[in-house]
Amino acid sequence: MNTTAHAHHPVAVVGAGLGGLVLARVLHVHGIECAVFDLDAGREARTQGGMLDIHEDTGQAALRAAGLYEEFRARVHPGGEALRVLDKQAAVLLEEKDDGDGGRPEIDRGDLRDLLLDGLPEGTVRWGSKVTEATPLDGGRHLVTLADGTAFTTGLLIGADGAWSRIRPLLSDARPSYTGISFVELDLFDADVRHPACAELIGGGMFFALGDHQGFLAHRETDGSLHVYTARRSAEDWLSTIDFTDTGAAKAALLEHFATWSPGLRDLISEADGPLTPRLIHALPVEHRWQRVPGVTLLGDAAHLMSPFAGEGANLAMIDGAELGQALAAHPGDVETALSAYESVLFPRSERTARDSAESQETLFHDRAPQPLLDMFASFGA
Repeated sequence: MNTTAHAHHPVAVVGAGLGGLVLARVLHVHGIECAVFDLDAGREARTQGGMLDIHEDTGQAALRAAGLYEEFRARVHPGGEALRVLDKQAAVLLEEKDDGDGGRPEIDRGDLRDLLLDGLPEGTVRWGSKVTEATPLDGGRHLVTLADGTAFTTGLLIGADGAWSRIRPLLSDARPSYTGISFVELDLFDADVRHPACAELIGGGMFFALGDHQGFLAHRETDGSLHVYTARRSAEDWLSTIDFTDTGAAKAALLEHFATWSPGLRDLISEADGPLTPRLIHALPVEHRWQRVPGVTLLGDAAHLMSPFAGEGANLAMIDGAELGQALAAHPGDVETALSAYESVLFPRSERTARDSAESQETLFHDRAPQPLLDMFASFGA
């Protein structure tokens, strides 16, 4: 194939999520240019989800490597590390206040993404660039085709493009599979004024109400809204039986599954503002890894999609990006040595955390829930 007419990028990152942006920023700090391709039309194309707790040894370490740690601390959400655990009758079984000295400060995902985007040279992210195909060439190079019909070549291709990565098939046949848990995501806006009882129920930080292999996972956002997930152990096709284009009918269908739960908890569904969003929870195999393939690697969910129940997904993507950037800077001109060094750390860490996430899922949706979760928190404090 004649590729001489195509633009060439020595380093190309597919995906401008947190992992891809941390990688781009760490490369920039070390004087290495890269191009980031993202399918979104622009940085404001969609909302960026809720709060993230940023862990010391992963997310915070990544922000230090990116030279953005102090700016991150300035954007932390005070009170976000508070915790409440309830049973299905809304009895509070565990409550922890945020005293400000915890190791997992909370930040709005959009604020964190903006911090990273603002730390990159203008034009680093090519918005509106949906990758449709990546083809190996000689010498570890790849030809990447975009949905608009244009293409480019690259000497190093990095898949930071999430669960359904277009880059992963170059390395692995693995595909995400359904974990057995389905979410319905909802919001209650301006909660202290419009939904005061719900706001008081959830509190200032992270919230769990569990039982019957289902429950509510929620937190307060920096804008005063409540972000809530109902979670159920269910068949993969359950969500497809609900018409989410009819919000009233969707609420009624969801409430049927919480018929024996406290009215205060049921109000989180009935008072929800705006449409409800269904989400199937998928994961890659816990031990997912691949043989070294010249000129290409993965980070974040593309490498190790796992259930969200250990709260590690974003943190892992960020440390992946930071460590990959540092490895490339430490081995200038020797991409394969850098990738081997990066993957040798990536694989065992990913497997360990994916196993923790799978175990946390069983803890939350156990026959005896929420007791196993209380036992887990008690063990942390022992």
